[in-house]
Amino acid sequence: MPKLSPAAGTAALLAAGTLVLSGLVGTAAARPTVPSVPHAPSAAETLQADRAPAGLLEALRRDLGLTAEQTRRRLANEAEAGATLGRLRLELGADHAGSWVAGAESGTLTVATTDRSDVEVIERAGARAVVVDRSLGELEAARTRLDRAARTSAAALDAPVRYVDPKRNKVVVEAVDPAAAAKLVEAAGVDPAAVAVVRTAERPRTYYDLRGGDAYYMGGGGRCSIGFPVTRSATQGFVTAGHCGTAGQSTSGYNQVAQGTFQGSTFPGRDMAWVAVNANWTATATVASSSSQVAGSTQAAVGASICRSGSTTGWRCGTVQQHNTSVTYQEGTVSGVTRTSVCAEPGDSGGSFISGSQAQGVTSGGSGNCSSGGTTYSSPVNPILSAYGLTLKTAGPTTPPTTPPTTPPDQGSTTWAAGTVYQPGATVTYGGVTYRCLQQHQAQGGWEPPNVPALWQRVA
Repeated sequence: MPKLSPAAGTAALLAAGTLVLSGLVGTAAARPTVPSVPHAPSAAETLQADRAPAGLLEALRRDLGLTAEQTRRRLANEAEAGATLGRLRLELGADHAGSWVAGAESGTLTVATTDRSDVEVIERAGARAVVVDRSLGELEAARTRLDRAARTSAAALDAPVRYVDPKRNKVVVEAVDPAAAAKLVEAAGVDPAAVAVVRTAERPRTYYDLRGGDAYYMGGGGRCSIGFPVTRSATQGFVTAGHCGTAGQSTSGYNQVAQGTFQGSTFPGRDMAWVAVNANWTATATVASSSSQVAGSTQAAVGASICRSGSTTGWRCGTVQQHNTSVTYQEGTVSGVTRTSVCAEPGDSGGSFISGSQAQGVTSGGSGNCSSGGTTYSSPVNPILSAYGLTLKTAGPTTPPTTPPTTPPDQGSTTWAAGTVYQPGATVTYGGVTYRCLQQHQAQGGWEPPNVPALWQRVA
């Protein structure tokens, strides 16, 4: 099985922001056709992997047991793995059965498929191939049926977490009582062979704190943490967790100065909200306790490092365990969250989840604490931006914007537009050329398709 190994001169390459692992993108012959753009940036350059906040880097070293050099290589490798996976996911289509990165430096990308003939394609791209029985689409459909049953079944409180685990090639149901999991599987009409029940003592809860604190306060009492600053036209504000407040509720800042009002909030079902602030507050691209800035919102791969900043416990780090997880709290079921190994405590709700310099989501809830460890769930930031028509406040990409050719876009196609959240597989036109999205992200100036082959693949 091919395994990714560091190229010679890693330190110099990192300093230049170029590709760290020669195996991640494979040979030139295996790469898809991309626009002919002089000095097209690598994925690590596009996602500014070398500009992670100092506090985040220190937390990664502490929580994952890494050296400073391993931390830098890991972030660069994860950026490159995301781009490689994006291309493979499109090429495999319905055969794709999930993927993950592994190793102290995230040096191994594994991609699962249901078709043995895909193995050569995967290995040629520099990844490790695994052939399994069930596609990712089949497993996601099974999880959706379990979620539907959880909405009306009392058993869900004793089987509170459900997610697709590509390594097992099954849907995992975490249960305090395995009998409750069996009832849920039966009620959902899901094949038991496609489900793995994992016994747990954890009962996830939202990290809402009625004791007060120093992040932001809700008018009705309680404290949560600011997620990421955003804008909506001329209005400034921030995203946070939906369970922190309802539309119309006022907020005050860490200093008890009047701050803003919840404009939209969803919980349960989803756990997302946004607050518009008054003229006394200014949205910035920074995360608390950091001088570095958010560069974008490209979603990290399973196995990738991820860190959280919250008003109670500061910077804490771990890894992405699963995307698109469903969790049942006492207040109801929340779907579409990311399961992580990061710890959190009351008052951290709503706070920033970030991977490298890329915004990932806001803290929803979890189990455990930062003394004994735990699991925390993050509501992804891109769906929040889309739901409320928000633009993430970023420091902006280092690549200068490209002026498109004068050739008009193809009729019937969608023209690329900054501020739009694009999903993998989405197609756009730019300068009369068609591109397909490789990784979920919110587009911004400087990230035009011909500039960023890590995010867009030219198809026509």
